[in-house]
Amino acid sequence: MASSFEKFQKRRVITSYFSVILCIFIVLTLLGALGLFVINTDKISSHVKENIPLTVYFKREVPDSLKQAFGTELKNSAFIKDQVYISKEEAAKNNPDIVGDYETLLDNNPLLDSYDIHLKGGYVQPDSIKEIEIKLRANPIVGDVSYDNVLVEMANQNIQKITFWILIISGVLAIIAMLLINSALRLSIYSHRFTIKTMQMVGATKSFIRKPYVWKGMRLGFIGSILAILALVYIVYWLDGEFPALHIWEDWIPTAIVLAGVLVFGIIIAAISTFFATQRFLNLRTDDLY
Repeated sequence: MASSFEKFQKRRVITSYFSVILCIFIVLTLLGALGLFVINTDKISSHVKENIPLTVYFKREVPDSLKQAFGTELKNSAFIKDQVYISKEEAAKNNPDIVGDYETLLDNNPLLDSYDIHLKGGYVQPDSIKEIEIKLRANPIVGDVSYDNVLVEMANQNIQKITFWILIISGVLAIIAMLLINSALRLSIYSHRFTIKTMQMVGATKSFIRKPYVWKGMRLGFIGSILAILALVYIVYWLDGEFPALHIWEDWIPTAIVLAGVLVFGIIIAAISTFFATQRFLNLRTDDLY
């Protein structure tokens, strides 16, 4: 009978520890994923902005040598990420439905030679891109400069809003994480309340009683944090494969800081929660334990 009771108690303790580890793992994985998003906000923002094209159209009858010189000048510009030369023949092939009727009527290709340009993310701002447009139009061989200014403004506004709300959500989730981990550890300590009070009644000091429970909480926090870090590393590798342009893993220092933060946060919050949960039962009268 005693053996069965001991097995039951052992299973209950193991289940309690497993619940704590699972809670820490889930909460820290979510918090860490949000942290990774926050530190990569600039990269994501730049990636979105750098996919907004700006097209420079040449005037007709511009010599190829001048177009090549213009392309070299673009390549050496600080604000250019990349550019692609599109001849009017290529443009006609890419837009057969648009060009077909005009070419038949006029017996001529109405399109112009052009450069499709992608600017660096930092320059895709309404003011900056306007200055670049003026600079490009000042060149005598340039006939027109075209880009979606509405899309540029929307991209900047939406990115600012998303960043703001992500920071708010991060703060709220951090508080929720502390409360959930604290609750899980308090429930774990609750099952040991009679043991804690018995040790106190036979003369053990509060610090002596707390110490093994705090260490146990730190170990549980460590295990949960390590599992969360493994999950986050997998997420980073997956994102790096799906979105190579973001270069998430190449710039590994911010990622390493977030992962280290997850480990430290998990251990510290587990230690603090266990400390106060144990202290609570130490301060209770024996009658209040029931």
